[in-house]
Amino acid sequence: MIRNSIIILVCFGVISACHSKIQKPDVPTPVPTGISEGVIADAVKAASGGASGNNSAIIEKGVQHAASLWRDADGTPEDFVKFCGENFIADPAKKEASFKRFSEYLESLLGHFNKLSLDLQENVTLQKSELLPIDPMFAGYNPGAHLINDLYENKIAFIVALNFPYYSTEEKNISGPNWTALDWGYARLGDVFKARVPSELVQRESVVSAATNAYVADYNIYMGHLLNEDNQRLFPEDMILLSHWNLRDEIKANYANKEKGFEKQAMIYQVMERIVDQSIPKSVINSGKVDWKPISNQVLVSGNAADSPAETDGRYQQILNTFHVYQVLDPYYPEMNTAIQRAFSVDMQIPLPEVQKLFNEFLSSSQVQQVAAIVKKRLGRELSPWDIWYDGFKARSSISEESLNAITQKKYPNPAALEADLGNLLLKLGFSKEKAAFIASRVSVDPARGSGHAWGASMKSEKAHLRTRIPAKGMNYKGYNIAIHEFGHNVEQTISLNEVPNYMINGVPNTAFTEALAFVFQERDLFLLNMKDPNPEKETLKTLDIFWSLYEIMGVSLVDMKMWQWLYSNPNSTATELKNAVLEISREVWNTYYAPVFGIKDQTILGIYSHMVNSPMYLPNYAFGHLIHFQLEEHFKTHEFAPEVERIFSLGQLTPNEWMHQAVGEPLSNEAILKAADVAIQRMK
Repeated sequence: MIRNSIIILVCFGVISACHSKIQKPDVPTPVPTGISEGVIADAVKAASGGASGNNSAIIEKGVQHAASLWRDADGTPEDFVKFCGENFIADPAKKEASFKRFSEYLESLLGHFNKLSLDLQENVTLQKSELLPIDPMFAGYNPGAHLINDLYENKIAFIVALNFPYYSTEEKNISGPNWTALDWGYARLGDVFKARVPSELVQRESVVSAATNAYVADYNIYMGHLLNEDNQRLFPEDMILLSHWNLRDEIKANYANKEKGFEKQAMIYQVMERIVDQSIPKSVINSGKVDWKPISNQVLVSGNAADSPAETDGRYQQILNTFHVYQVLDPYYPEMNTAIQRAFSVDMQIPLPEVQKLFNEFLSSSQVQQVAAIVKKRLGRELSPWDIWYDGFKARSSISEESLNAITQKKYPNPAALEADLGNLLLKLGFSKEKAAFIASRVSVDPARGSGHAWGASMKSEKAHLRTRIPAKGMNYKGYNIAIHEFGHNVEQTISLNEVPNYMINGVPNTAFTEALAFVFQERDLFLLNMKDPNPEKETLKTLDIFWSLYEIMGVSLVDMKMWQWLYSNPNSTATELKNAVLEISREVWNTYYAPVFGIKDQTILGIYSHMVNSPMYLPNYAFGHLIHFQLEEHFKTHEFAPEVERIFSLGQLTPNEWMHQAVGEPLSNEAILKAADVAIQRMK
């Protein structure tokens, strides 16, 4: 999972009030502008100097955009007309020089604020020492909360809006194929000032975001204290797994365990269900002081049954807190006045209806039943609900977790050992000695409290950060696998910051594209351990593995998307009502796309992902990441890996469609994976 703060609007961290209920704040809606159509016409004339020419379209667009952001406190209508006349840059050379200067200033501002956020959150995001009460308070503080509004107040934002206006995703898709890298830079500079949100609301969003991240980061299950109904402990005493990531990965790991694997998977699945429906006892969350029987939901202290209230609605109150903040932000985005529209049409740059159509097409495909039949045959039993995470197509599925742990623990006893080896990993992947050394020098490895994440730099003088869990015994295989995924993010972050044509297009179109490279790296985790897969069917199995991963994550994503649609249809709901809605939505999506395949109805497990709590509407990025991952892997079959990674990820922030065309020569779609699945299915037969 990637975390970055290119525009410094959200600060991730930890805050102590994790379970507190935050009511919808009573904040006034945006002050309407006093700029009339007549004033806009006068401003256009003033900016053009009374002459028509090649600049007429950009002048009108710039004036319109600046007017939409102007408030009465910024000046009178006459002031607005005068401002436009004095600040429109007609000379192309001067405009380009101004763009470069804006880029330099923003890189410094955004880069340093990003570093400040990292510094303030270090004690709560990393395994350093015991948390002090003051740590969460600093972690919840967003040092850049006032930046954007300050730039409006000193009129810098209006100069940008006037000369580098905002283009919608639809406009970018139409014009983008004919744009140069400089044109794209102009458009991305305009994106910085597409809306005007009061700084106090930016800060409030940061506080709520910090609280949800704290809630998720501390949601550990002490597996050594789980008992089956015969009072047997199935897991090592010191095993502590974070929900949902580590729980899911432990299910995957136990496909290689022929003796106790099925029973362990069933127990983990029961734990997950109790998290989703909130029947999980509070006393077993992030604590090893009691024993717990997940099947009967009985808590024991020293072998005796004990009362322990359920968490009830804590998970859903976190989601509701975020929704209430978004409700207050909505009016400040008149063209995208819901968090749903902003998440898809602005951030992902793919409108929600297109996403839903793509997911429905894949989940309803005939190939799903056929791949499921292969899974069932390989398992030698009927499918169980947790087999949405079937991991048997991967080479490591036949290798015991213990043997993999022994290798990774010896190789990476601490973060420094992994950091020292990053250059060697890149050399194995085909990067030149110079490029491997450069990228490795731009990445810092840190021990994470949570599951791990990648946090990119926002200026070239800073490093990207790779966070993963490293226990005292050394990095286990789960941590290593996550670390290689996060390293893929870091490689993208480093290339797309340092090798793009200009700073304003640094990055990728949306987080799905960085997830794609993370998946590409993760796919090579055993190769990087010098473990070769001699299986002649490995390419076929890789296709099936990506296909099955897509089948799982698209359903999970639909639950997240439908939950947010429900919230906007029921804006005054309680946490209990939200919980019941999510349970119903989970059952609905399961019954539509999974029950016909699994032969089991009314499962709620699709609601387990922690992203639903602390990363609203992020999950669809994983689905798109898998699709892009597959198309990239197909491309790498006929192109040299490392040079193409460098070329592709230096394209920068284009729209998804334009990026895919320039990267691999075809649009983003289900077509490639469905066709490849047909071939793989026939080969397996």
